[in-house]
Amino acid sequence: MFFGLFWGDTTILVLIPAMIFAFWAQMRVNSTFKKYAKVPSRRGLTGAEAARRVLDANGLRHVTVERVHGHLTDHFDPKAGVIRLSDATYASTSVAAIGVAAHEAGHAVQHAEGYVPIKVRAAIIPLTRFGSFLAMPLFLIGLLMGNGSYLGYGIGTIFMVTGILFFSFSTLFQLVTLPTEFNASARAMKALEDGGLLADDELPGAKATLSAAAMTYVAALASSLASLLRLILIFNRRR
Repeated sequence: MFFGLFWGDTTILVLIPAMIFAFWAQMRVNSTFKKYAKVPSRRGLTGAEAARRVLDANGLRHVTVERVHGHLTDHFDPKAGVIRLSDATYASTSVAAIGVAAHEAGHAVQHAEGYVPIKVRAAIIPLTRFGSFLAMPLFLIGLLMGNGSYLGYGIGTIFMVTGILFFSFSTLFQLVTLPTEFNASARAMKALEDGGLLADDELPGAKATLSAAAMTYVAALASSLASLLRLILIFNRRR
């Protein structure tokens, strides 16, 4: 009965627009990458070579570029000082691969320059993981608990509010991620243009790929905000 009340609650309706947006964003990034992955760059650089050139141009010769398995699993690991490019990016000479590789190199440059949003994001990762692990269990326990009081507050209320607070850490993480990703893409496009890594008529393809990828982060924030709002609505209804 409890889970029926929680999952069957009409507040789930606030999640539907965010879910649709997230689905659309994921479909868009997949289709856009697939489209421009079929367009070979005339310079003939691979994704790994493009990342290496962006790194070297910014004095980051100590940052290495490695291959990692998976589809669009590209990322920069600041602790190891490594850019890991997926199978579809590392050895590919496509416009999409070069755009993604330059984007990851942009993250390395952010880290080296002490870009504030990426520093904040790195700092709150432990808090985000801790909060994500405990948020829903605490909130659900609060729903199940009776109306006993502690310091004038219902015990269930204390648990639910704590769960909401912990969940908000994830939302904060998604919020800080946005400027980090958009800035990395802007750095990537500037590097591709200034370094001549792509021809002028190939730049729009790289930009379209990065713009589509950025929408997935916008969708992640929208989903997190919608979920947070739903928890607050359920809390207000159960008080």
